[in-house]
Amino acid sequence: MTSPASPHHPGAGSLPVIAPEGEFDYGSVPWLKAEIDSAVNEHGGVILDAAGITFIDSTVLTLILATHQRTHLRIANLPPRLTHLFGVYGIDHVLNLYPTVEAARTT
Repeated sequence: MTSPASPHHPGAGSLPVIAPEGEFDYGSVPWLKAEIDSAVNEHGGVILDAAGITFIDSTVLTLILATHQRTHLRIANLPPRLTHLFGVYGIDHVLNLYPTVEAARTT
């Protein structure tokens, strides 16, 4: 983990990275939400490394959008399948998307 950041104005370099792997749907959303909430409560934001995510459903999209609205969320390494899905829903223009974790930290 990195050093703590202000809950209101975190520096991107100080945000922790969560890197979930596999499929995420209604059944696994509570775990993912708990991980995100913990990072946000401690650091004021989070970087979601999506490289290992193979599937998400609408409950995960809702979680991502809700997290984006309430805190500093950066999403890195979005796989092509999720890039397409985000584009279909038009949220690729709303979310903070980065090609790598390093880019999410430094931009």
